[in-house]
Amino acid sequence: MPIRTRVAALAALTAAALAVGAAATAQAGAAPGGTAQKNASAQKNASAPKKAAAPRFLAASELPPHPTGWTAGPVTDGFPEQLAYCLGEGVPAYDYRHRLFHTELDTSAVQVTVVTGSAAKGKALADRLNKEIRTCAARLERLYPEIEAEGRFFGTLPVEEGATVHGLHTETSYGATDVNLLSVGRDGRTVTVVGWGQMGGFDDAPLAAFKKTAKKAVTKLY
Repeated sequence: MPIRTRVAALAALTAAALAVGAAATAQAGAAPGGTAQKNASAQKNASAPKKAAAPRFLAASELPPHPTGWTAGPVTDGFPEQLAYCLGEGVPAYDYRHRLFHTELDTSAVQVTVVTGSAAKGKALADRLNKEIRTCAARLERLYPEIEAEGRFFGTLPVEEGATVHGLHTETSYGATDVNLLSVGRDGRTVTVVGWGQMGGFDDAPLAAFKKTAKKAVTKLY
């Protein structure tokens, strides 16, 4: 079992307690009444502010190329347990949405997006997530003695309010190795995280292609 999946499973209880469902959407029904009531309702609806467009997610074709191709799942409410191995205990309570991607082999990916209350809150969240990722390797080794982990910082990307790219390599005492790439990007008050992972080491990771994906994840939000 890939280490990212195994560690995510071990952290599932923590992640489940911290994952937040999106707020339920109220459905407006038409109330019976005369013409005056209908006109008043129409005028009220016309004057109501339009709801901001929801952030868009990556498509399968926008991920780093893979020999078998990618399959994209639906956009789902909540924080994905696939990122719990690094972020499960450090995620503030927001209404997260995510999309999972998979290939026919062991490579997988995930994107999670959240709209905070302001640009300042968005910056604070992005800073928090970057800190959690930077300290992920040390926390994994402390929690799981059979794991050796190495984290790397691969720089920033000039897109909107910026994006950062990180790498994580893990090796178990029985020889299983996995490499993960993660990015944190921000456009105003909206923050998005992209994670990619497969068996292997840093030399097996498509860093240049992932940076393009990370940049696209931010520019595509709106």
